[in-house]
Order: sequence, then structure tokens, then C-alpha cells
Amino acid sequence: MKINKLLTVTQPKPICELDKDQLKELQLTLTWFGYPIGDIDGLIGPKTRNAWAEFKTDVYEGNPELIGPKSIAVLIEKLEKINNVDDYKFDTEEDVIESIKFECKAQDIGSPEQIAYVLATVKWETAHTFKPVKEAFWLSEEWRKMHLKYYPYYGRGYVQLTWVTNYKKYTQIMGVDLVNDPDLALNPKNALFILVHGFKTGAFTGKKITDFINSYVTDFYNARRCINGLDGADNIKKIAENFLKNL
Repeated sequence: MKINKLLTVTQPKPICELDKDQLKELQLTLTWFGYPIGDIDGLIGPKTRNAWAEFKTDVYEGNPELIGPKSIAVLIEKLEKINNVDDYKFDTEEDVIESIKFECKAQDIGSPEQIAYVLATVKWETAHTFKPVKEAFWLSEEWRKMHLKYYPYYGRGYVQLTWVTNYKKYTQIMGVDLVNDPDLALNPKNALFILVHGFKTGAFTGKKITDFINSYVTDFYNARRCINGLDGADNIKKIAENFLKNL
């Protein structure tokens, strides 16, 4: 993702004075960083105002109503950290593990405990292969078509992205047409972003990884609620504990 429209802002100005294209770009950027925007519609509303104010509080001090070249430069700097996905490798399990570590840090969920849990989740969700998989990968496409009510938007990736609403959401965020070609969610680069962004923002279940793993608590058991209730929670907890020993 690149910022183009916002680069035309040469002086600090209230965000309400941005044009529709500039606001869409700002909303999309903030969504990449995990701030809750709602619809990316180019309209100024309380969610956009609050997300920008949170960004200014978290990352760049200043008037939360204003946007200018300096704060835009910070946006670009943070985007560059996430956009280095082309440098990641996915050829071996070790490559994938290293790529997950870097992406977690780029998206600011980079504590050893958080990374250990993300790695454990991928190991479990991919049947220990560290390769993006389809839901019920051991069965046929015909079986999925007959038995999954959200077909063709069944689970794909390092974690299972499901339902057309989520495919639409990440199509908009990533600029990759997952709606017309859902199998693009199996591309390791796309799957990696969705994995980490979903954990950061609570996109999968409404629960964020920071709800369970933060500077005050490390709850590897209940962190499973970020993905799928408590299914496999104890097994994933043990895997995360083993990863943590080596981080």
C-alpha cells in the first residue's frame, strides 16, 4: 500500500477539510494499523475522528484534529515496515517462522509472548505444516461445496478466513480481489498479513490478542478466543509455551 493523495497535503489542516479521496486513503491506512474505522467511505465521522486521535496519541503527538506533512511522514514510515512483505521468504518452515516474527513486530504485536502464540496458532491451524491451507483440506472441493454454507468463502490461509463479509473487508484493506478469487487468501504474503492483522484488530471473533497477552497477563489458554472459541486451546497453549522458550 502507498500513500498518494495525502502527499498533496502541504500544510497542517483539520482532517474534516480533507477531500473524499484523501479521507479514504487515511481511513485505509489507519485500518492497516488496526484502528477501528468501520466503512472506508471517505466520509468524516466519529470513528474516523477517534481513530486519528488514537493514532496521534499512540504514535505522533499533536493536535488530534489536524493532519500535516509531519504526521503523514510518520504514516509512511509505519507503512514501510508492513510493506516489506516482498522481502519475506516462505520456502521452508524456518522461513515462515521468521516472516511471522517480522510481521508481528511490524504490526506492533511484537512481544515474545504474543509472537509465540501467533506461531503456535499457525502450527495448529495448518496441521503443523506452516503452509496456508483450505478448510477441511483433507476433503474434496465438492465436499466443501455441499457442506459449507458460506461456500465459496470457506476458510483459507494460516488461519481460516471465512464468510464473504471478511473476504470483502480484506479485499478493501489489501487491494487484492479476494472476492472474485478467494484462493488468493492462500498466497503466503496475503495469508501472513491477514493472520497478524486479524490478531491485532480482533477481525476474526472480535477478540484481540492484546486482550489476553499484554504487559500484565499472558493467557495462552483463553487467547484461543481470538480465533475459534476454545477449540484446541490447551494444545495450542502448550505449543506456545514451547515456542516462547526459544524466543
